[in-house]
Amino acid sequence: MKPINKALHIGFSCMLAIVLLLTSSVSLYAATDSDTKMDAVLAVDMSTSMNKSDKNKLSNEAMKMFIDMTSVSGDKIGILGYTDQVIREKALLKINNAKDKENLKTFVDQLTRGPYTDVAVGVSEALNILESGREQDHDPLIILLTDGNNSLNKDRTQQDSDKMLEDSLKKAKDAGVPIYTIGLNADGTLNKDVLQRISDETNGKMFVTTDAGSLPQILSEIFANHMKLKVVPISTFTSNGQYQDVTLSIPNASVLEANISIMSNKPVEVKLFDPSGQEQKIPSDSLLLSKSTAYSLLKILKPAQGDWKLQVKGANKEEIKINLLFNYDLEVVLAPLSKQNYKKGDVIDIAAELQSNGVKATEPELYKNLKSTLLVKDLDTQQTEEIALTQADQKFTGSYKVADEHDYELIVRLEDSSMLRESEPVTISAKQGGAVQPTATPSATQAPDAAKDEKPFPWLYVILGVVGLLIVILAALYILSMVKKANKGFFGQMVIEVRDENTGERSNPQYKKLNSFKGKFNLHQLLQLAPELAEVSKISFSPGKNDTIILTNSTSCVVEIGGRVIDASKGKELRKNDRVKITLQNVNKSISIEYII
Repeated sequence: MKPINKALHIGFSCMLAIVLLLTSSVSLYAATDSDTKMDAVLAVDMSTSMNKSDKNKLSNEAMKMFIDMTSVSGDKIGILGYTDQVIREKALLKINNAKDKENLKTFVDQLTRGPYTDVAVGVSEALNILESGREQDHDPLIILLTDGNNSLNKDRTQQDSDKMLEDSLKKAKDAGVPIYTIGLNADGTLNKDVLQRISDETNGKMFVTTDAGSLPQILSEIFANHMKLKVVPISTFTSNGQYQDVTLSIPNASVLEANISIMSNKPVEVKLFDPSGQEQKIPSDSLLLSKSTAYSLLKILKPAQGDWKLQVKGANKEEIKINLLFNYDLEVVLAPLSKQNYKKGDVIDIAAELQSNGVKATEPELYKNLKSTLLVKDLDTQQTEEIALTQADQKFTGSYKVADEHDYELIVRLEDSSMLRESEPVTISAKQGGAVQPTATPSATQAPDAAKDEKPFPWLYVILGVVGLLIVILAALYILSMVKKANKGFFGQMVIEVRDENTGERSNPQYKKLNSFKGKFNLHQLLQLAPELAEVSKISFSPGKNDTIILTNSTSCVVEIGGRVIDASKGKELRKNDRVKITLQNVNKSISIEYII
């Protein structure tokens, strides 16, 4: 494999973001219990090919970052280094203090590498570690890191590996263990299909990291899967070698933890001042600091509401990225529905509220910019409809009219720029209940008279029935083709920048992975539904042939491709590396898009 220098160093920020979000998401996995803990196994490919794809052992730093992000106490972490066999493993260790975390990180640094690779061994043994030490009230998780295809010794066949993997995936699925795969695709040899299968079959997610461009993409993926936390990008700047100020806003008093990740290729120094301007001692009982050559992690426990000031001093001309992640003591509670069985056309009234420790949250700050949505998933078609709810008196209300005789799952989602919470799902059915009544048959005493009243064979009804059946079949085929079209997926990603035409300022590039969308999506969704950019909600994208995308513009916005204004009202095909500029009309801004695969 080709060595990775600066690109892999930058790409490490992707893995840091993954482990940052995975840790916090999983520790809040049960919306009804903010004290839920996790049992996690970190399984890393230790084959000698990693000497080239990860020569600086940045995967080790990523695992240590994961460990630092876990709760102060209560979580359990296990570690596995594998090739085509187990190199070293550490059983699940319950974290009770900082010493336990140091114990785990020391173990990570002691992992050695060897020949061959077998992903099935990593999955199988990680499950064994979980099974032997998992606690019933903990949420399980496996993170699997690898850099390529299997490389087996002569004593093991690919069939052996496939069988082990198949058995392990069934075991993980049955046990409710999601497996998140991280591929270090240094030279393009990564077997993405296998990693995708592992994650898909276990309700996990696959991530591929090659450079820094994957970071926003990965954040979006984690956000979409867990729906529990939001990472708030705070600042990206080039260090001048002196302390530089960064403002951290704690939005309300319901924040349990504020995790500040500072990513840099060189160590940094930090100072922190609370909203009153008082400098805080680092570390202390309420401020925990973890540092390595690649990251610094500052955890504030129960921070006071208001603007905090962070001062960061890095090496001269070194790029520094700062993200903030909140752990909230909040849950969304959906009021009980009047019943579970409905008919097509019935209207279901929805009411929900935000609670903290089982009591309705009353802080006005929580509700200022909170967006509320009812998610209705048709369990028969797997399609999800989003319905806006109304907020009044710190309650969220709305309704849903049952569309078909199907089963449905209802979830209420509340979100703002720094928080996202979902209610526990509620399942309802609109299918006809009870068994179909059998058609009555003539009794034996009626048989002799039946011949007397015999009527001509109803050919007309038979013909009409056949015609009706053909119509139903044709309609079914048409619906099937439409469903197939609606479920057609996308490939690649879009790089998005927003430019303020008044000041010339540009946002940081956002890399949006597209394979989570099916059938059609709009530009506003990619922009995280920013209110000031709402006019682009009528600029849509649908999948085209040969990995192309069809852009359709139903607005007055001006669309340019390659510097030339084009008419996309009836659809315009975007190919790999096409660059699009969209000039908005309601605000003096423009959006640049590049489609990459």
